[in-house]
Amino acid sequence: MNNLSVRLLAAVGLGTLLLGIALGVGWQHLHKSTPIPPPQKDAADAAKQEPKVLYWYDPMVPDQHFDKPGPSPFMDMELVPKYAAADEAAPALTVAAGLVQNLGMRKTRVQRLPIAHELEVVGQLQFNQRNQAILQLRAAGFVEKAWPLAVGDHVSAGQPLAEFQIPEWLDAQNELLSQPVGQNPHLLATLRARLQLLGMPDALIAKVEKTRQPETRVTITSPISGVLDMLDVKTGMALVSGATLAKINNLDSLWLDAAIPEARATGLHPGDKAIFHSANPAEPALTGTLEYLLPSLNDSSRTLTARILLDNPEARLKPGTSGRVLLQSSTKETGLFVPTEAVIRTGKRVLVMLAEAGSKFRPVEVVTGREIGNQTLIREGLEEDQEVVVSGQFLLDSEASFLGIAPKTAGGYDHD
Repeated sequence: MNNLSVRLLAAVGLGTLLLGIALGVGWQHLHKSTPIPPPQKDAADAAKQEPKVLYWYDPMVPDQHFDKPGPSPFMDMELVPKYAAADEAAPALTVAAGLVQNLGMRKTRVQRLPIAHELEVVGQLQFNQRNQAILQLRAAGFVEKAWPLAVGDHVSAGQPLAEFQIPEWLDAQNELLSQPVGQNPHLLATLRARLQLLGMPDALIAKVEKTRQPETRVTITSPISGVLDMLDVKTGMALVSGATLAKINNLDSLWLDAAIPEARATGLHPGDKAIFHSANPAEPALTGTLEYLLPSLNDSSRTLTARILLDNPEARLKPGTSGRVLLQSSTKETGLFVPTEAVIRTGKRVLVMLAEAGSKFRPVEVVTGREIGNQTLIREGLEEDQEVVVSGQFLLDSEASFLGIAPKTAGGYDHD
């Protein structure tokens, strides 16, 4: 083999070696520059799971935002990050659990309670006219003695009011006494009935029959305990048959007349509970029962009168006393209720701040009904056992508005 052949073979071998090295380097470079899908996907998932920080802020001055973490210029504390909502279909405000505790936010559950119709009006106490006694003479007579009493005085049952001389009794008694004892029982019963019609008490008739002596004097006593509302008896007066001597009102129970606006009388029924608070705070609250609504309407005030029966223990409250009346009508109907302080009224909407798992909060538009005590009826927008914020909800609502988180309505999320 000559020198030329050797040089050709050497050149071919060197070219093959260089080609192999070039292919190896190119293959390595290809593998190094080509991204590996699984690691890239994992990194993307991790980035997706980590919420984005919108800004940092001091919870005590939430309107001031900062673009990086650090100490608060207002308080001796670190700035708190504000994260973006992770779920775009259901936007929510995320607040750190520690911050929720530091701000003293209180939450409560939506409860299903009986719907009791409540109405607060004004009322005035009156005498219960069903517990009233009126004393009248059934025969003409003269007042021989009058006890020192006047209108407004308290009297007890059996207390003497006046002593009368009744001349008309004399003839009827003499006729009764003229009949033999034990004979003609029918005639004796008729004569006794005549004396009863003239107003002679049964005990006095029995005494006359026993002693066989006529009686024309009688002492009139109070049949009940109460207050003298009228007393027209003076010593020496001559009174005709049928004359009214006195009116006595018992104070063990009173009528409470409450003025009910015409438009709000619907829903009140006999038997409803009523609570009376006197204008005098030292007086106890009394609980009574609605008896009925008077059929007539006051033309000037356009109100109906609800007549309520109140027990008056120890006669502490007096007729004429005015105060507040709380009427409560119990029904079998139930509804969802939240504390009234949890409700946010903006003028255009009524909102509550719904608390969800993971320290997330979202505003929810609701339709409210009447307020019963310290609870507000929720007609639409919430479900039983959901949690709402009772304290701190205005701060959360302000942050949600700043982030553009629209309230959820009964039909979905409002993005207007």
